[in-house]
Amino acid sequence: MSTPRTSIPVLDLSTARNPDGSFNTTFIDALRIAAHEVGFFQVTNYGSASGQVAELLDTVAGFFKLPLEQRLELDNRSSAQFRGYTRLGTEITRGRADSREQIDFGPNREPLDDVPADRLYRHLQGHNQWPDGYPELERAAEAWAHLMSGVGAELLAGISVALGLPEDYFAEPFAGTPAWMAKLVHYVGGQVPAAGTQGVGSHADYGFVTLLLQDAVGGLEVQPHGREDWIAVAPIPGALVVNLGEMLEVATNGYLMATVHRVTAPPPGVDRYSVPFFWSPRLDAVIDPVTLPAALAAEAPGVSQDPDNPMLSSYGANVLKGWVRAHPETARLHYPELIA
Repeated sequence: MSTPRTSIPVLDLSTARNPDGSFNTTFIDALRIAAHEVGFFQVTNYGSASGQVAELLDTVAGFFKLPLEQRLELDNRSSAQFRGYTRLGTEITRGRADSREQIDFGPNREPLDDVPADRLYRHLQGHNQWPDGYPELERAAEAWAHLMSGVGAELLAGISVALGLPEDYFAEPFAGTPAWMAKLVHYVGGQVPAAGTQGVGSHADYGFVTLLLQDAVGGLEVQPHGREDWIAVAPIPGALVVNLGEMLEVATNGYLMATVHRVTAPPPGVDRYSVPFFWSPRLDAVIDPVTLPAALAAEAPGVSQDPDNPMLSSYGANVLKGWVRAHPETARLHYPELIA
């Protein structure tokens, strides 16, 4: 029986491939252990430009210092795609308000008008909302999303190889119109009485691979499957925190877990900024079970059973279910049939 971890692994992405382009077996073995045993790890040397991380976090902080009336010009209640600005304390996790405000954005595409009633998730394709008087925010965020799309695809290729599959095994669901999404998040403490110390409550992510840039404040904690204690994720300057989503848990029958995590709000007067990016497939992607090598299949415990949060093999349905729950005011305006 291995000793329970008290920290999460750190991987150097610059060592992922050999000079001939093939994946390095040492890196793949470390990736498999991190993905299977914890479902969380940190990644360094992933290709960010010099100064890009600091500039992005400074630009995000600058937006949340704008007057509230300017931020509310991007109110996500106006968006059927749940894009734009979410007011402090109005996003809900596990039935409780979170101590954060944020901007959500994704691929900027034309909304779809003719959407069947059984595929309401197709309404999630649409436009972003950015502040007219602060163009540097859109530039920095879109540049980051472009970088993260490449990192997400590379890590998913490595995970495929770690599962004994071709590295392009999961490429098809992402082809053409991947529905990645990202957030620019500001955590504050002491301003949302209903939240208590909850920055964001315990939850798992909807998609495939999450790439989180966090500042130096800390507060992120993870709970590996089968454990009652929580592991603090100590910030490493410039590193990405990586975790796996529900699509990979469903696909691998639980060999890879969508690990539960949470954020504790910072103390009053302290600001915490983070930029999570969710590398996710097309909205219409349906993920079939993977045939794992026998040795790995023997270690797959099955998909987590939470009657309050069933996991769905349809990515679009899975993410819409989560957003309706997290943003009830926006959902009531644009998806009243799902609220009922």
